[in-house]
Amino acid sequence: MHKEATVVRVGISDLNIVQAPDKIRTTGLGSCVGVVIYDLQKQMAGLAHVMLPDSALTKEKKFNVYKYANTAIPYMVNLLLKNGARSFALKAKVVGGAQMFKLSSNSNVMRIGPRNVEAVLQALQKLKIPVVAKDVGGNSGRTIEFDPSTGNLNVRTVNKGETCI
Repeated sequence: MHKEATVVRVGISDLNIVQAPDKIRTTGLGSCVGVVIYDLQKQMAGLAHVMLPDSALTKEKKFNVYKYANTAIPYMVNLLLKNGARSFALKAKVVGGAQMFKLSSNSNVMRIGPRNVEAVLQALQKLKIPVVAKDVGGNSGRTIEFDPSTGNLNVRTVNKGETCI
């Protein structure tokens, strides 16, 4: 008897992990970044919908670790490892980080999308997880769905259609 596949949804500032045949999806990636970390042989994957680059910016004592690149990625990696993924086999795919609004100033504060991408790539590099594919930047929102049995990440970009990375 085999299990029916379901699609696990990940919200904004959220994360989850799945094992095949399940898939994992997030919508509404504008300046946010979707980070997929997976172990293909174990057919297991995690997806984080990162909203901001660095938790050091928060004034909250108790904050949502899923919201920030520097906390969500290590947390998700630990969750994957606890559930049987192997650190040497982990790979990553990164999507999002769009600049959703035209900027009138060169202020770094409003460059949230590019800063999110930089923070995500930095966190992955620190954990020695190779980024094997990315679809970042631009000014359009995206929806992504990852299949841990194939390693395929479908990216639907507003007004641009669907690609697989």
